Amino acid sequence: MQPTVLIVDDEKHTRDGLRTLLGDNYDTYVAADVAGAMDVLQREQIDLLLTDLRLGGEDGMVLIQRALKLPHPPVCIMMTAYGSVDTAVEAMKRGAYDFVTKPLNLDKVEMLIARAIGSRRLEQENRALRQQVEERFGLENILGESPVLREVLETIRQVAPSSATVLLEGESGTGKELAAHAIHNLSRRHAGKFVTVHCAALSPQLLESELFGHERGAFTGAHERRIGRFEQANGGTIFLDEIGEIDPTTQIKLLRVISEERAFERVGGSQTLHADVRLIAATNKNLEALVNEGKFRDDLYFRLNVVKITMPPLRARKEDIPLLVRAFLRHFCKANDKPLLEITPEAMNILINYNWPGNVRELRTAIEHGVVMATGTKVSARDLPAAVRQAAPATGARTPMIYEEKASPLDLHASEHRLIGQALAATKGNVTAAAKKLGISRRTLHRKINLLKETEKTASQSSGGIVE
Repeated sequence: MQPTVLIVDDEKHTRDGLRTLLGDNYDTYVAADVAGAMDVLQREQIDLLLTDLRLGGEDGMVLIQRALKLPHPPVCIMMTAYGSVDTAVEAMKRGAYDFVTKPLNLDKVEMLIARAIGSRRLEQENRALRQQVEERFGLENILGESPVLREVLETIRQVAPSSATVLLEGESGTGKELAAHAIHNLSRRHAGKFVTVHCAALSPQLLESELFGHERGAFTGAHERRIGRFEQANGGTIFLDEIGEIDPTTQIKLLRVISEERAFERVGGSQTLHADVRLIAATNKNLEALVNEGKFRDDLYFRLNVVKITMPPLRARKEDIPLLVRAFLRHFCKANDKPLLEITPEAMNILINYNWPGNVRELRTAIEHGVVMATGTKVSARDLPAAVRQAAPATGARTPMIYEEKASPLDLHASEHRLIGQALAATKGNVTAAAKKLGISRRTLHRKINLLKETEKTASQSSGGIVE
């Protein structure tokens, strides 16, 4: 995929000349003023911004400052007359990569842009590698120790290093996008981009343009060439969420791009392009049933269904709820600048007994609600959302107390031992990571582990048992 360059100059002959110069090696965009440039920057992923200092009555310095504040800022190079070199140096102090003086030496401009693009690519690769390490192989955010979830995580570990297309099925809120991220982060493509497309949010025409891009003038409002998501994901992974919503025409074009040919054309274009991408698709519908109903192409379904992973609903892994609750409590207490809250046994049992039609996403929202509404040191039943509370059995039909705080020290010891064991198992024995999951310091966890060992040793000796 060619890097993208935005040329900003109020003189048309300069814009056109630079566009001709750079057009063979870069996807070029042009703008005459700050407003036009910002429109392109907010609409497209621009790798390099080449702007004049004087844009009529406007200041190119202002444009660079705005561009550098974007979520994915471009490399910025300023063009300036000899008399404004001091201003260009000031722009570099504020984050610009370099500057060139007018009249332009075109060879120097080409060399500078190539060096800047190479520097940006290296920086992106380093950032991706650092993120890979920090995310602990991409599985840490999928919390739980239930057998059904462990089976899913093991499948993710096995399929991720391959190049196979993956179909993620499951109800809304079960963590399909988290699983897709984990597969990408564990794959050989982890240094490449992870590009997400929410298929259900776009009309058929917009979805086709989003996936494959379009040429200038392809339809009303197509003022510039647009690079599609498949091109953006070249060398990486594209994640198509809610793939069951795409229309038949787009299904045909998608079938072609995920075949061995990996070919497509931009909307309104005739040039055949190729993209080296790994596809992960997700749906909360039964695609096989849609195929039988004639609403989804069977050949596309077979292409997508190389490896199917079904994300379990939360009601099928309720033993994971206490671990999820504690993780969300830590997150939302910190986000709302509150001390770490606990949760009452009554509230926890309501959460465990609830059926969670919205799955983990709904549980997350419920805990955020509880943290915001809590007035004491604990989240109580009355702090939970009304829908969750009202689903509990009515008075006289007591909620089954799956989770209880008991007075017996042996029961407390058993609960603590179980939670510590789960945390250590989830982190493969990493005490620092386990302490983070439990919301306590590493030193505190070491102390608790030693106390538990002493308790077990004493209990074993008093019963004549053997301590290994």
